[in-house]
Amino acid sequence: MVVLPSGRRCRGCGGAELSPVLDLGTVPAADYFPHAGTPVGLAESAHPLRMDLCGRCGLAQLAEDDTRTEEPRGIEPEALRVQAAEAVAVVAKAGLLRGKTVREFGSPHGGTWLPLLTDRGFVATDSRADIVLDCFGVMHEPDQRAAFVERAAATAPQGLLLVQFHSLATIVASGQWNALRHGHFAYYSLAALGRLLATAGMSITTAWRFDLYGGTVLVAARHGTHLADAAIREIRTREAEYLGLTAVRQLQQAADTHAEALRHWLTRHAAQGDRVYAYGAASRAVALFSLAGVHRGLITAVADASPAKQGRRMPGTDVPIIAPDELLTARPDLVLLTLPDLLPELRTRYPELDGCWIVDDPATATMKGG
Repeated sequence: MVVLPSGRRCRGCGGAELSPVLDLGTVPAADYFPHAGTPVGLAESAHPLRMDLCGRCGLAQLAEDDTRTEEPRGIEPEALRVQAAEAVAVVAKAGLLRGKTVREFGSPHGGTWLPLLTDRGFVATDSRADIVLDCFGVMHEPDQRAAFVERAAATAPQGLLLVQFHSLATIVASGQWNALRHGHFAYYSLAALGRLLATAGMSITTAWRFDLYGGTVLVAARHGTHLADAAIREIRTREAEYLGLTAVRQLQQAADTHAEALRHWLTRHAAQGDRVYAYGAASRAVALFSLAGVHRGLITAVADASPAKQGRRMPGTDVPIIAPDELLTARPDLVLLTLPDLLPELRTRYPELDGCWIVDDPATATMKGG
């Protein structure tokens, strides 16, 4: 346990039993993409980025965030849209989509489940609703306890709250240290999420696991106290070995090893004269590029489908962000994919790049041909 500065407390339970588990030092803000023509200054990479773990409630959380900028809106990946449809389908199959109204607490990264519900006859509302949706939204709330109270209040007395999150157990098991970023204030296990819901007078009735991001969990919660079903027990059992302090602290080694491996790989290909580009100006690539010391001599440019990001550069680097068409025109030797979930979609969309894709895999700190 550490002594917390300025009386800092857990974002979920308010306890003081916080221990650092991952410290990336100072890096660029994950949600600020400067225009390509602006010079790179030292202050740009001066934002602390650290994850703490609460010994009282088990919530992993962003220790502090001194950034106050807004990320240009990205394009929702096909993998996310497909998974959303699958998630709504399994909830419907379980007979849980009952009532007439739906409300969504959205994610600042875009994407919505509302059409999937309105197509089934639900009416969207900003008031209390029969179905309340939160897909990767609540993690962006600095005050986690208040955020869950708000979502509980938005759920009708007999209503259903659906919350989807990237599992902390997956992050630890797969070494996905780069899931830590500014603006993401909480990283949940099923147990920690259940405790947060309990403070708001709700409990989890069932849960489903999906392969998105290596392991995404969707929980269904209702007002009152409910016994854990077999699905909940199975997920908790699967998560257990990855939630202790020693296990979560393995993310530090994963970060150090990954950054060193990427730097070595890029330096080797630059020495060989290979023209290396990247695809995906993702927030999770910001800290990686910073720790690995990436510059235009190592990665010529990063392609991204978001028009709002094109014409900008990766934070803390001089690497510009370009449109996918420019990537095709450049005829690169290798394209480093920063978001592995995009590979099936990109291979279909850009067959010209077959043989060029290199998937950045934090689990093994290797760059694999895709």
